[in-house]
Amino acid sequence: MARRVFLHVGAPKTGSTYVQDVLWGNRAALKRAGILLPGTAAAHDQAMTDLREVTWRDPAGGWTWDRLVDRAARWPGDVIVSNEGLGAATAEQAARAVASLQPAQVHVVVAGRDLWRTLPSMWQQSVRARSTWRFESFLRAVQDGRFDSFWEHHTPTRMLRRWGDLVPATRRHLVTVPPSGTPHEVLWNRFAAVLGIPDGICTLDAPTSNTSLGAAEIEVLRRVNQALGDRYPHRTPYQRVVQRHLVNAVLKHRRNDVRFGVGLDRADWVTDLAEAQITELRDYPCQVVGDLDDLRPTAVRDTRSPDDLDEGQVLQAAIETIVGMLGHADALSRRTDGRDDLLSQLRHRATSGVRRRLRATLGDR
Repeated sequence: MARRVFLHVGAPKTGSTYVQDVLWGNRAALKRAGILLPGTAAAHDQAMTDLREVTWRDPAGGWTWDRLVDRAARWPGDVIVSNEGLGAATAEQAARAVASLQPAQVHVVVAGRDLWRTLPSMWQQSVRARSTWRFESFLRAVQDGRFDSFWEHHTPTRMLRRWGDLVPATRRHLVTVPPSGTPHEVLWNRFAAVLGIPDGICTLDAPTSNTSLGAAEIEVLRRVNQALGDRYPHRTPYQRVVQRHLVNAVLKHRRNDVRFGVGLDRADWVTDLAEAQITELRDYPCQVVGDLDDLRPTAVRDTRSPDDLDEGQVLQAAIETIVGMLGHADALSRRTDGRDDLLSQLRHRATSGVRRRLRATLGDR
């Protein structure tokens, strides 16, 4: 039976990709140190979709929550389960998850980032998950209280209430994401301190960031989502086609030089929300690793909105994206042609070998 289980449940866009890359990249070293990551990263994702009973779960996914729990239960040391989608579980689903891991000592780990960066990141992530709403529509929905799931799924306060209340205060952990420009090791060290990972166990490579798209690029993707209609529904079909061949292969590699954000006209609103969040978290009994001041916006500056781009900018980005996809298609075709040539050569050699052996056999008669 596992001794301790650390459930890293979110929130999204809080450096989770980097932290998970370090964890999985050092899985063997962690295991030698008595810390298990059960299954694979994909297994954690599949288990999350099973726990949450989402409609977009991949039916081909072989990992369920119970299967992941069973793998964890057979380990005598510490276990880490990490998936930022877990934070969106309902109270009932979270209670089921924690109960299923007992009698191991369950710890809940939540990460928080300042709202000035969270709001545009969350909207972009929604578009990259097939949403079609404009940035202004998203901001207005949050501001008017019509998009409650933003607070439920992307901020630490309610996430801690749902998950953290299920364990003693000493086992609730809030990791704050440091300001932009801080060395990436700082975030890792904060997580490692919570997860009980000794110094020197993990090798830290430069983060393979989940590249943010620029204003023009995300607007092109949003319009593509609109035009797709019912084709390539979320989640697996969309990831296999649009995410792979458009976002990962082309859009992420463009200049992405026109950054976008909330805008100074909403700076006071975001600042007031951040102060309220800090006050609530200061009163909530949990272990804070980092500083609650990290949740206070600091890089408040004027930015453009994708909604403000003129049609010429969007058209130019779309044309350049098509050119990029042609190059991507050509590269795929060349790889396919190369494999076909190799297979042809192998078949020819195999056939020639059979012929030689037949001639030799017949010649002996």
